[in-house]
Amino acid sequence: MADLILYTNPMSRGRIARWMMEEAGLPYETRVVNYGPEMKGPDYRAINPMGKVPSLVHGDTIVTEGAAICAYMADLATEAGLAPPVGHPDRGPYYRWLFFGAGPLEAAVVVASFGFDTKDDATYRRAGWDSLPAVVDALEQLFSDGRAFILGDGFSAVDVYLGAQISWGLQFGTIDERPGFAEYVARITARPAALRAAELDDALVAEAQKDGA
Repeated sequence: MADLILYTNPMSRGRIARWMMEEAGLPYETRVVNYGPEMKGPDYRAINPMGKVPSLVHGDTIVTEGAAICAYMADLATEAGLAPPVGHPDRGPYYRWLFFGAGPLEAAVVVASFGFDTKDDATYRRAGWDSLPAVVDALEQLFSDGRAFILGDGFSAVDVYLGAQISWGLQFGTIDERPGFAEYVARITARPAALRAAELDDALVAEAQKDGA
């Protein structure tokens, strides 16, 4: 059994964690957790009390939350070069944009999908992300210099986590197309690790559909 165990579901944000595991290049085991009683049951809640995926178990260490799993694996798989070293000038932007994805972008997209308006003066000050248009404006400004990846010329764990969210946003129409977005998404999703991860999860989806037929 591998030291690393990824608990996931191919129809979830666990796909981001899967991509990260493939980028890291370390051996890991996959355990699919089904929605419903299994995911909300006591056995899985002992790993993740929220009853959500993904979760990563590494020996006695449990890591939940997609951004945390990406950060953890980047630090664990040092040879993969997925995080700037501590003290490097890019370490600050690395944290900034990783948690921008976990905070403002995730929150703004979900709140907007519920039909809540955070753009008026009475509410936006209580929202730590202002509004969805403001969040997308920040991303557009990030790519305004024509950079290849979030941190510049080098791919990192931020491109897995934040990049996947941009990709999904364009695919499902939850964020607007802005200059540079489509080219960036095409670049990161063509990576061998991204393609492997998608193939693995797509196969799990097909298997589940076959079993349910």
